[in-house]
Amino acid sequence: MPITRVVVAHGYGAQPADHWFPWLAEALTEEGVSVIVPRLPDSDAPRPDRWTGDLVEVIGVPDANTAVVAHSLGTASTLHALDRVPGEWVLGAFVSVAGFVSALPALPQLDSFTAIRPDVARTASRTAVRAVVQSDADSYVPASHTRELSDLLRAETFTLAGAGHFLGEDDVRALPIVLDRLQDA
Repeated sequence: MPITRVVVAHGYGAQPADHWFPWLAEALTEEGVSVIVPRLPDSDAPRPDRWTGDLVEVIGVPDANTAVVAHSLGTASTLHALDRVPGEWVLGAFVSVAGFVSALPALPQLDSFTAIRPDVARTASRTAVRAVVQSDADSYVPASHTRELSDLLRAETFTLAGAGHFLGEDDVRALPIVLDRLQDA
């Protein structure tokens, strides 16, 4: 696996120890990959400036050995963070799980994250492996929103049956498809 460093960006209301994040971190660590799952501030009342700023700091200047895995709101935040990285850079892989870049009808409190669209085409052009994972039963992020993101990223899309929003309460504690995509990077 040429990926040697992975940043995992959690979503709204989540923490690094939630859902499938610990499983992914452990699986990658066992393969010798450095994994960072930052605790993004005020997860229950997130602000775009703080989440984006923290992710800019954690991601730094990405390279071909760096991957980002982002869940839900972590996707929009990561894409905004990558917009702030100056100069020429590349990213080994970007994997979005239940991601979006348009306002969510079910979560209008997150509209400030989508008021300005990130430059998804720029990130896509600089990222070797791009994958989007969606569920056919997500009550927060409509499938149309995830497909829109996938189209903008020119990403490979994977649909998992009955995975909800990929939360612990959806009984999603592991996501092998994410690990597979990173191993293929």
